[in-house]
Amino acid sequence: MNYRTTFIALLASVALAGCASSKPARFYSLSAIAAPGASGATNISVLVGPVTIPASVDRPQFVVQVAANRVEVDEFNRWDSPLGDSVARVIAANLSTQLGTPDVAIAPLANFKPAYTVAIDIQRFDSIKDQAAILEAVWTIQATAGGATRSGRTSVREPVHGHGYEALAAAHSNAMARLSADIAASIRADAEQKS
Repeated sequence: MNYRTTFIALLASVALAGCASSKPARFYSLSAIAAPGASGATNISVLVGPVTIPASVDRPQFVVQVAANRVEVDEFNRWDSPLGDSVARVIAANLSTQLGTPDVAIAPLANFKPAYTVAIDIQRFDSIKDQAAILEAVWTIQATAGGATRSGRTSVREPVHGHGYEALAAAHSNAMARLSADIAASIRADAEQKS
């Protein structure tokens, strides 16, 4: 065996060893977990979107707060879809449950005439591993008939129950349920005021 063949074989074994030692990525999702609203079913139709997310966390990887002014991006623990899409999907599913209506969709959707549109600006989406999920959001609800708007702010510090990224994703899902409940309550109040 000559030196060149030995060198190529050595490079190939180093490359294979590098591939074998890398950790597999794990993927997590937000879940719709809202309970049905106490006031029963409605015939309200709602369009959710746009949803904006802070640029610092709008990425596939988990961004974890490790100190007051320092975060780490975890390459091996990732969201299963873009956060803005996930938040819109989960809020829409939660609102459908909380308002008791199947007529909740995500913008943009052609040929859907909602009674209300909901815009959400997520201002904080902090992940503190094994401690808390922090959510701060400003939201606006606009009635399509008459154009009246209501707005609100939701701030949630949801404790993490358990360890690891799965527990952290569950805490973010709980925070989304609380945000959805605030939005649903505002929509119900407006609808009752009009009836």
